[in-house]
Amino acid sequence: MRRFLIAICLLAVIGLGVFWVLTRPAPLNAEFASGHVADVENGARIFHAGGCASCHVAPESEDKLTLAGGEGFASDFGTFYAPNISPGPEGIGGWDLPGFARAVTRGVSPEGQHYYPAFPYTTYIHMTDTDVTDLFAYLQTLPVSDTPSKPHDVGFPFNIRRGLGLWKLLYLDEAYVMTGEMSEEVTRGRYLVEALGHCAECHTPRGPIGGLQRDAWLTGAPNPSGKGRIPNITPQGLDWSADDIAYYLQSGLTPDFDSAGGTMASVVDNMSQLPEGDRAAIAAYLKALP
Repeated sequence: MRRFLIAICLLAVIGLGVFWVLTRPAPLNAEFASGHVADVENGARIFHAGGCASCHVAPESEDKLTLAGGEGFASDFGTFYAPNISPGPEGIGGWDLPGFARAVTRGVSPEGQHYYPAFPYTTYIHMTDTDVTDLFAYLQTLPVSDTPSKPHDVGFPFNIRRGLGLWKLLYLDEAYVMTGEMSEEVTRGRYLVEALGHCAECHTPRGPIGGLQRDAWLTGAPNPSGKGRIPNITPQGLDWSADDIAYYLQSGLTPDFDSAGGTMASVVDNMSQLPEGDRAAIAAYLKALP
């Protein structure tokens, strides 16, 4: 019996060690984008393409540049609250570029904790180093909010952040969904949709533990509010022309003269700030989907 108990303890220690190694946060790259001179104007474009204000502006606020946080996102795992990311002490004022890059593209906080994937780092992982750098520079120009970030409302076992390292092994994937030969315009659209715009976060169904089902990419998903369904935006579900899609992203008007509502209205607000060529590229990408 004594030998059996010793064996069990050894296996437990080995198992804990394996778990600890597999779930370790991604390391910090202290040389991230070294030598790149930040372009704040491009950072503003990335800000709009990434929809930062849609999540990080305080609920009901009309000030779309003060990123005080507080918006709640209910899920099967708890309610997650967008943090303050303004350039002050309660936000990211004390962060440096490498720490920001690790947070955005790897989902790891400056303290070395995993972020919950309510923050779409599984798509931001595709961002280029220069775009991350430019976004960080632009965020430093925005107003400061002294509103503390609201803690998430997440119960056991999902409140054990270390376990998210295992989730990331399954779902934090550097590979794009659309591959193969594609035009320059479609390639740009892929970057805008699969990386910056994180369209799949709403338009793709999720598995039992919250990972995107990449084999059902952009084919629609249940609305987290419980009301209705977020639509399929592949050619199988959306019969609009490329021009229709681009115009909708600019104006919010459908070919039937209906208008965007709900969270999509804020997406249109963001997309309307982009160059015309970017909206056309998004449309080209969506039309190129199977």
